[in-house]
Amino acid sequence: MNDYVRVAILAVVQGIAEFLPISSSGHLVIIDELLRQGKEPIENEAMTLNIVLHIGTLGSILIVYFNRLKQVVLEADWRLCASIVLASVPAGVIGICFKKKLEPMFESAWVAGCGLLVTATLLILSQWVRPGQFSERKLPWGIAFLVGCFQAVALVPGISRSGSTISGGLLSGMQRESAGTFSFLIAIPAVGGAAFLDGLKLLKPGAAQAESIPTGALVLGMVISFVVGIVALRLLLQLISKQRLHYFGYYCLLAGSVTLLWKVLGH
Repeated sequence: MNDYVRVAILAVVQGIAEFLPISSSGHLVIIDELLRQGKEPIENEAMTLNIVLHIGTLGSILIVYFNRLKQVVLEADWRLCASIVLASVPAGVIGICFKKKLEPMFESAWVAGCGLLVTATLLILSQWVRPGQFSERKLPWGIAFLVGCFQAVALVPGISRSGSTISGGLLSGMQRESAGTFSFLIAIPAVGGAAFLDGLKLLKPGAAQAESIPTGALVLGMVISFVVGIVALRLLLQLISKQRLHYFGYYCLLAGSVTLLWKVLGH
């Protein structure tokens, strides 16, 4: 398959799945394996694509939440900033300490399929929880850290970062819209930090480069994931207010089951 077409498809998947609670990493692993048609991945190719596409969707968050972020800066809302930092600690520690063990998972459709089933469980459970009283601006430190633990679990492909953190916020007593807002505010350091660390690894002397992917294809992928991400994020915010997240839980249940069945039957 043409590199431009393949990267464009994966960029659309990333833009949609990064924000809709269906796991971008899980879908990228599964769909990329399908597109490669049994060919072994080139060393560091998945990491290169992951960095580029995540930079695109990180830009989507910055655009959609521009006014909110500006408000945080202008009002010097240090309590919210501290909550974001605290919630970022679990994923940061686990990501750094267990990075080598996590990386092979991003080439396994088995892991992605199982992760999707975990996402389905979280989303369906969160539907039965009454919205709590805590907003992102007055969040107890314990709840901020707990939501961060849900984000750390989402380092596993197939477990949706947005799905797990929003569900974690609702299960911990947050207001529905606030759980969504806090989920994407803590995504900024998480996604940005992960992309930065992966980028440093690729820049190390002697690191193998994914030379098979043209620079133009990578730029195209970044732009597509950015544009699609803005649309998907705005859609998700509407669905959160309408209490429709559990629909994605049923989708993840189906997608995870089909993926595992596909692997069991030998492709």
